[in-house]
Order: sequence, then C-alpha cells, then structure tokens
Amino acid sequence: MKKLFATLALLGALSISAHADDSCQAQAAAKKLHGAAETSFIKKCSSGSKAKCETDAKAKNLHGAAETSFVTKCMKGA
Repeated sequence: MKKLFATLALLGALSISAHADDSCQAQAAAKKLHGAAETSFIKKCSSGSKAKCETDAKAKNLHGAAETSFVTKCMKGA
C-alpha cells in the first residue's frame, strides 16, 4: 500500500511540473523569449508556481493525497 501511495505521489509530481511548464511556456511565448532567456524564465516560473501552491496547501493543513490533489489543481490554474 505504501508503494502505491509513493507511486501516486510521484505521478502527481510529474503531472504538476508538466502543467506548470505548459502555462509557463505560454507566458514565455507571449513575451517572445528564446534560448537561454526562455529556459531561465520557465525554470523560475515553474518553481515559483509550485512553491506558492505548496505553501497554500500547508496553510490549509493538507497532507497526503489531499495535498497532492490540491497542488495539482492549483498548478493547473497557475
């Protein structure tokens, strides 16, 4: 059972980063960034969005699957 939860958490983390990359990619395209500037922007954007969502989850005192679900939904909206 613990392996199942660990696997689900890993899959959730991967999907979170994928969603963050999508919206950050769109923002980079709107700013017409290319090359190193684009890469740097996307990296900062993705980590900043995820950090904010994780902080919000902690403020709501969420843990486990509820936290993962909240962060995933939060990242989709970011």
